[in-house]
Amino acid sequence: MDIPRDLTHRPLQLDDARSVFEVMAAQERADLGEVLIEEADIVGDWSRPVFDVASSTVGVFDGDRLVAYGEVGTGGRGDAAVDPAYRGRGLGSAIALWMQDNARSKGVPEIGMPVPAGSPGDRLLDALGYRARWESWGLELPAGATVPARELPEGYVVREADPSEYEQCWTVQEDAFLEWSVRERETHDDWLAQITGRPGFEPWNLRVVVDPTGRVVSFGWVQLSEDGTTAFIARLATIKDQRGRGLAQALLVDAFAVGRAHGAVRSELSTDSRTGALGLYERVGMRVTSTWVNRAIAL
Repeated sequence: MDIPRDLTHRPLQLDDARSVFEVMAAQERADLGEVLIEEADIVGDWSRPVFDVASSTVGVFDGDRLVAYGEVGTGGRGDAAVDPAYRGRGLGSAIALWMQDNARSKGVPEIGMPVPAGSPGDRLLDALGYRARWESWGLELPAGATVPARELPEGYVVREADPSEYEQCWTVQEDAFLEWSVRERETHDDWLAQITGRPGFEPWNLRVVVDPTGRVVSFGWVQLSEDGTTAFIARLATIKDQRGRGLAQALLVDAFAVGRAHGAVRSELSTDSRTGALGLYERVGMRVTSTWVNRAIAL
């Protein structure tokens, strides 16, 4: 790995999650003016059985201090960050090349990652030949605002998921997401590691709409931020034959309400151009707060 001689690099371990969070937070603060990532996100992602931290990550160090990192996840999804104080030293390019080599060694045909639109990372990947695959947006429901209530069809109920329904939640999510996402189906164990294995998980975080037979037909995952002020809907999905009936909107109302009941004053979620859902969220009063570009390069 071609980095300045005063720096070192090595594979990371789960114990490095806090340091990775600090580098990612510093980068987001510089590029977005706010920090979106939480350490729990990294721990949950790295705890998946399918993910081997040591063979899928690299960290660049100045002494004992982590100043940059990169990772290659399943299906060629990558993430990387450079401490803004260390920009201009070639670390972003070195990590991008390491990620390409790592993905290539695993037989992955393409490596890509999301970056804030117009950020130094976006400009770097563009210069390295990464093409834009899709856009994504972070949205918020302003403090004090509410999503207009949508009455459910007769016999349908929105509520907290029972643990016995978690496998149905996973199925609803994967069936819906794989309509537009080109990747392998995530295993139930990997799904659980990211959700119930995420630090801070509480059963009320998983919300469902069930039909009159008790079948889960819509699913949402609400995360409460570490400081307790923000409810973030990390995932939201409805099975195909139940769409257009107001289930997702009812789930939004429920998720935001339960977030407020647990102390949140803001409500947020994200979506991307593959889903076609941006207009839905804007129509219920949400507004875009950040725009991201997912860039990738064929190996």
